[in-house]
Amino acid sequence: MNNISQKEKAERFRELHYTEKMLILPNIWDTLGALLLESLEYPAIATASASIAFSNGYNDGENIPFKDLLTLLKRIVNSVNIPVTADFESGYAESDIQFQENIKLLIGTGVVGINIEDTDNKTNKLQSLESQCNKIRLVRKMSDEIGIPLFINARTDVYLHEKSFAATAAKFDEVMKRGLAYKKAGADGFFPIVLRQEEEIKKLIAQVKLPLNILAIPGIPDLKVLNKLGVARVSLGPSLLKIAIKAMKALAIQLKDYDGLSSITENKISTDYLKNLVSKNY
Repeated sequence: MNNISQKEKAERFRELHYTEKMLILPNIWDTLGALLLESLEYPAIATASASIAFSNGYNDGENIPFKDLLTLLKRIVNSVNIPVTADFESGYAESDIQFQENIKLLIGTGVVGINIEDTDNKTNKLQSLESQCNKIRLVRKMSDEIGIPLFINARTDVYLHEKSFAATAAKFDEVMKRGLAYKKAGADGFFPIVLRQEEEIKKLIAQVKLPLNILAIPGIPDLKVLNKLGVARVSLGPSLLKIAIKAMKALAIQLKDYDGLSSITENKISTDYLKNLVSKNY
């Protein structure tokens, strides 16, 4: 179904981080969500590890089998003509050799970007700076060898590990240090997850000088403000899935009391609309 090469998609995806318009990525977890966003003229698609895990009956944190993740990613990539970037968590690997093989398999699905995080899912602790830089270098090496300019969005989880730092200033200093180190190791973007403060966002953009990714959570500046600040992209993480489940839960509760029929009979999302999505009749 795809008419554009993977390399061309990768180059297009990179370019989207260097425009004056901030990239919004409402992370999805299946082909229908990908087709919906493509039909709404989103220029790129991102997956969310939590959404993929939850929707397939697993907890987040590399609990879904890697082969299942690869199958899902390939289906998503093959369903649309726009670039797809994947949440790779910390790499699903116990060794550098396995990590490199996983990168090769991941690129083989057709994705053109990855999120790679610095929490060790086995210990739930931050990876050492050198260990994470080594991973980023390995991703860059495999990407170069295969010939696909994979966009490496280096996620740091410093703000998720509150107890590891004595003060807010120490946390921010660590975020800055990791951003600069990840850039040197070959990262293309920087994702300090759950960063909220406008002043810290400004400093990271000015000093790290990598496209900055912000997660849409309570307490962040307005999207228009983020765009003016120069944030390159905003991700929703599992928020889109949460919104869908919220709507399903509310209707299911109503139906138990024989109420809510109008939500079904008056729903403007028809079967024909869904058929048109999967037939790509936008």
